[in-house]
Amino acid sequence: MSKHSIALTIGQVAETIGVSTHTLRYYEQAGLIRPVGRTHAGHRLYSPADLDWLRFVMRLKATGMSISGMQQIAALRVQGRPTMRARRDLLVVHRTELLARIADLQSNLSAIDDKIAYYEAATSGAIEPVPTRQGNESSLPSHIDKDLQ
Repeated sequence: MSKHSIALTIGQVAETIGVSTHTLRYYEQAGLIRPVGRTHAGHRLYSPADLDWLRFVMRLKATGMSISGMQQIAALRVQGRPTMRARRDLLVVHRTELLARIADLQSNLSAIDDKIAYYEAATSGAIEPVPTRQGNESSLPSHIDKDLQ
């Protein structure tokens, strides 16, 4: 039997995914993952498919999807193939929101890069720093202000 076809304990999955066992139990209780198999003693055993789904849930979480959004997708997933279009539609909406957030982050990163370049030039003597009043950077010229917006 290959490593990928072996059932994993909750501790092994928690370590693999990078979450606590408590989080995995919560995800199951919240309906983000379907109930997993159990040993005769009642210990959870996760299949490779469970692990793949958990990795996807973690990606949704990492990209800012709400618990309720993840629950929607998980509930549709349980219903099977007829809900594929609805799941796709939810992911398209999430992707659109994510792209907007990425654009905002890129804009903010650009502003920070501009400010770093300004400080580097000012501290190296390449330009004369513009005096500010009591640390108020709003007195900077408009070409420098752009990174504060």
